[in-house]
Amino acid sequence: MAALPVYPWSLAPDGLATYRQLRAAGLRPGGQPVVAQLERRRRGRGPLVAYLYRIDRAKPVRPMTAAKRAALAKANTARRRCPQCRRDAGYVIPASLGTCTPCAYPDTGQRAA
Repeated sequence: MAALPVYPWSLAPDGLATYRQLRAAGLRPGGQPVVAQLERRRRGRGPLVAYLYRIDRAKPVRPMTAAKRAALAKANTARRRCPQCRRDAGYVIPASLGTCTPCAYPDTGQRAA
């Protein structure tokens, strides 16, 4: 098995892009394999790695359908609903708390009526 070519961070050759760069251009990898990788050294840890794809083989991003849009809206609404008091918190409930702020800290007296 051949190893992937490795390039220093921000020195990728023309014609290659990361997944995020493809998305910003309205493209997706489209099932193509990774052709190279970028590496940035970090002190005391392993290198930071980003995979590169060929831009000429990338496909356009699929358009959002009505069903996908509805499913996404439903999922985002569920992330805002507190499992303890069952109210819409008005913000995405942090996973670290698991509940809305008034339910997580009831002794502060900030519970809304």
